[in-house]
This record gives sequence, structure tokens and C-alpha cells, in this order.
Amino acid sequence: MTPTTLIGRELGFFRALFLVSALWNLAGAIPGIFDSAGMFEREFSHTLADPVMIAIYRGAWVTAFLYGLGFLLVAYNPVRHTGIVMMGGLGKALFAVNLLIMYLNGWTSDFAIVVITGDVVFVLLFAIYFLRLRHHGHALM
Repeated sequence: MTPTTLIGRELGFFRALFLVSALWNLAGAIPGIFDSAGMFEREFSHTLADPVMIAIYRGAWVTAFLYGLGFLLVAYNPVRHTGIVMMGGLGKALFAVNLLIMYLNGWTSDFAIVVITGDVVFVLLFAIYFLRLRHHGHALM
């Protein structure tokens, strides 16, 4: 079967999805990079003062920032950048599971529910994206 392309509303929907996903990542990453200790305290209700741990936590936010840049690339051309979506979707899924475990153990603030819910919604929408690409005859990698 010859692949067809995403067009019209469907293409617009996926472009918007990946733009919003990029903004979601950047909205957390930018304050996390520039105020790592403050972001940690908001998320975990604990003070973070150890400079090594602050640097490690900041590194996690840099990773989220890079995912955001990747999702911007996908928004530009959703058919071309499936690998970015696979990597970013898996990252979101694993992060949501880990954060849920931490939340259930009482290690995070209630703000974690917002992050978990948002990432789960994105993962589900990414799954729809892959189903639609496959429907159009595109290889997923």
C-alpha cells in the first residue's frame, strides 16, 4: 500500500497537539532550569539545598526542555518525526508511572496529579497519532 499523507483537519490537529505538548514541556522546563530548588519544593514539598542534587534535578529539567524542542519539530512535520514522538511518549509514560508511585508513597505534593494527568493524556493522544499514521500506510519508524 502506498502511504497517503495526513491532510486538512487531521494534520492541523496533530500539529496543534505537538505544539501544545512542546509548550507543556517548556512550561515546566524553563522554571525548572532557572529555579530548580524552587520547582523541587513546589513539586515535593521539601527544601532542596544540596548543590549536587540541585544540578542533577536541573539536568532532568534540561531533558524536559529538549523533549519540548523535539515536539516543536514534530509540530512542523508530524509525518517525518515519529522517532521523536516514540522517545518523548515513552519518556512521558515512564515519568508518569514513576511520579504516580512517588505520589502514592506520599513523596510528592498534590501538584503531581496535574503532571501525571497531563502526561497520560499526551501519551494517549500520541497513541492515536500512531494509529492514524498506520491507517495512512506509514511505517512507524
